[in-house]
Amino acid sequence: MTDAEIADTFGCHALSATPTPQSYRDETEERRRAFEAALRDVEATLSSRPDDLDALFERGALLARLGRDDEAKQAYLEVLRRDVTHFGALTNLGGLALASGHRSAALSAYAQAADHHPERAPASVNLANLLLEDGRLDEARQRYLAALAADPDCAEAHQGLGLSLFALGEAGKADVHWRKGFAGRELVAKPYRGDGPPVRVLLLVSGLGGNIPTALLLDDRVFAVTALYAEFHDRTRPLPAHDLVFNAIGDAELCGEALAGAVEVLVRTGAPVINPPKVVLATTREANARRMAGLPGVVAPRTERLSRRDLTGDDAAARLAALTWEFPLLLRSPGFHTGQHFVRVEEADDLVQAAGQLPGESLLAIQPLNALGADGLARKYRVMMIDGELYPLHMAASTEWKVHYFTSAMADRPDLRAEEAAFLTDMPGVLGRRAMAALLAIRDRLGLDYAGIDFGLSPHGDLLVFEANATMTITPPDADPIWNYRREAIARALDAAKTMLRTRAACAAAA
Repeated sequence: MTDAEIADTFGCHALSATPTPQSYRDETEERRRAFEAALRDVEATLSSRPDDLDALFERGALLARLGRDDEAKQAYLEVLRRDVTHFGALTNLGGLALASGHRSAALSAYAQAADHHPERAPASVNLANLLLEDGRLDEARQRYLAALAADPDCAEAHQGLGLSLFALGEAGKADVHWRKGFAGRELVAKPYRGDGPPVRVLLLVSGLGGNIPTALLLDDRVFAVTALYAEFHDRTRPLPAHDLVFNAIGDAELCGEALAGAVEVLVRTGAPVINPPKVVLATTREANARRMAGLPGVVAPRTERLSRRDLTGDDAAARLAALTWEFPLLLRSPGFHTGQHFVRVEEADDLVQAAGQLPGESLLAIQPLNALGADGLARKYRVMMIDGELYPLHMAASTEWKVHYFTSAMADRPDLRAEEAAFLTDMPGVLGRRAMAALLAIRDRLGLDYAGIDFGLSPHGDLLVFEANATMTITPPDADPIWNYRREAIARALDAAKTMLRTRAACAAAA
């Protein structure tokens, strides 16, 4: 198989003619019969030549195209038992692992493919994409550069390199690669592997990132997805046929241009919309702080966007004092997540140096909220808001003020895992009436179909808002049995999102 044929199993390809439901039904049935016939031929070959590596790999690819993923995984593993460096088996096994939420397995497979095949750009791009999502920016940049060394015209490598450079604070260099990667490629159709008519989804995304992760929400055996990079929306080009629009652009601070493009797209469709872009535009940290400050039981931090000049000049501390800011305070570069470019400034004397290390022409000054418990640990809770319902997702505790699950104390503390399990099984009992009412009020104030909130609790039971927007990630835990208590809660949230998508599309079709 060529790189394009391998990537077609899990990746994206250029948009062709717009399919209709009947054409999907005819096409998928014809395709299924063709794949089944090809599979019978391959298995006949293997009965006489059981060590035929090409036939073994082709069997795995055909099983995957037929949606028989578990069998496909075993077929690829059989190939790798004979050739541990096999590019196609490593690549497609990584894709299957990623599609089923096993990120560490996908990372391992992609890393082996990239290390054994540096001359093949897709190998480096697949690995770099996961490194970028995990915040390993320098490693991601090097892998994207390796892909471009193999293929200077690789659009996906330019896209990813632009994102990694932006995240590293090199916006000028990023823009060149970003536009080179997306220009002329604003519509991307993803392969559909279902047997019958799919739910056709127009997925609005931003090339800059800041998108809702949808890999676990949009099963390619249920949904036929066409992604539209909204910054590059071409009004002269017809929109692909769709039953539903899912606006996955979630970061109002980073993706203003994309959200404006998404608003224009919606003028051209009457399909139901998940997370209207105008509603998302109102979820910047500044706007949320203002909107939530007066809600009962809610403590929203004062948040203000300030120019770099105001924060790095000789009179920076005096300027802040005139604006009634006190220390300590938090400084953050807008548009970044997972604690990146986010610092705590304890004293006025530290202000200029701290601000000078952060990228961007403007920075957010944020009032710190005290989420420390009696044991000296800071706690952060995450709750998803999906189709009007609340779904507890996790609780993390840390000795650091900046709490993230992947750097928290959870893995080392059975008592904290028991505490989290109690939150996941009885959220109202753990949070209390006041905080639960605050969550419902924030849900209504946000007005989003799919969103999440990170928060702490005050000693009096008030809800301390850290962040509330659409970009919250639902990440299944790894295979370690210590995380088994988390799996049901995460599955409930994922199922709720999938059900919402199917139901909205079905209601539109019935209407």
